[in-house]
Amino acid sequence: MFVATLIANPSGKPLTDELVQRAAANLNSADINWLADGIAADIACDQSECESLWRDLQESEIDLVIQAESTRRKRVLLADMDSTMIQQECIDELADVAGVGAMVADITARAMNGEMDFDGALRERVGLLKDLNLDVIQQVLETRITLMPGGPALLATMKANGAYCALVSGGFTDFTQAIAARLGFDENRANTLLNADGKLTGEVGMPILGREAKVEALKDIVARLDISPKDVIAVGDGANDLGMLTLAGSGVALHAKPVVAAQCNIRLNFADLSGLLYLQGYSKSEFVLSI
Repeated sequence: MFVATLIANPSGKPLTDELVQRAAANLNSADINWLADGIAADIACDQSECESLWRDLQESEIDLVIQAESTRRKRVLLADMDSTMIQQECIDELADVAGVGAMVADITARAMNGEMDFDGALRERVGLLKDLNLDVIQQVLETRITLMPGGPALLATMKANGAYCALVSGGFTDFTQAIAARLGFDENRANTLLNADGKLTGEVGMPILGREAKVEALKDIVARLDISPKDVIAVGDGANDLGMLTLAGSGVALHAKPVVAAQCNIRLNFADLSGLLYLQGYSKSEFVLSI
C-alpha cells in the first residue's frame, strides 16, 4: 500500500476538504486521514505516483508526496543548514557586512544550482572575506540568522521519538555549532573558517566538506547506528545536497533549486519543515514543540 500526503504551508493557502476529496477521487480512494486541519492529510492508495495530480495541486500551492506507507517513519534526520534549517546563506550575510555581498551572493546562487564546482566556489567566496573581523560572525548570528519555520518542531518531535539528528553543511562550524545547539541536533559537520589575529585569513580548512562529504556523513552515521540508508530522511536545497538526497530513504528537496528538484522524488515547494513530520505520518497532535 501507498499513502499520498497533501501538505500546505501553515502560513499560506489552506488545504481544503474540497481539494482533499478531489485528490482522493483522482486516486480512486475514500480512505482519508487528516493529520492537521487545513494543513495536511493522508490518502491511502494503490499507486506510487500521479504527476497530473501533483501539477494540479501545485497550482493551489499544495505539495503532494506518494510513498510506501510501511517505511515512511525514519530513524535519522540528516539536514543541510543554509536555506534549509535557517532562512539565509551564512556566507552571503558575512559578505554583505564585508561589502562584497552582491559578488558572493551571485557565486553562491550558481554553486547551489550546480553551475560551478562547489569547492572552487567556496574558496573564491571565502577569499573575498579576508581580513573580516571575527566578531562579525557573532553579530551575523544574532542579527541576521533566522530559523526556518517548522524546524524546532521537526527536531523536537523526531528526537522525542528516538531519532538521531545530524546537521551536515557546506557552510561553517561557527554557524552549525550555534544552530545545532539551538535546535538540539546530536552532531554537526561543516567547514572551518581559518583566522589569525582576530581576523579571517580568507582561507578555509581542508578538506572541504562538499557533496561527497555529505554522502560520507550519511554512510558513517548509518554504519555507526547499524541501520540502513533507507532509515534516513535527508533534507536540502542545493546541488551539493543531491548525493545525500538520492541515497537516503526519503530525500526531500525543500524549496530547492531547479536542478535539485528535478532529480528528487520528494519535492516540498510550499510546505515548511513541519512537512517532514507529516511525510512520516505524524499528526499535529503528536508534535513536540520544544526539547
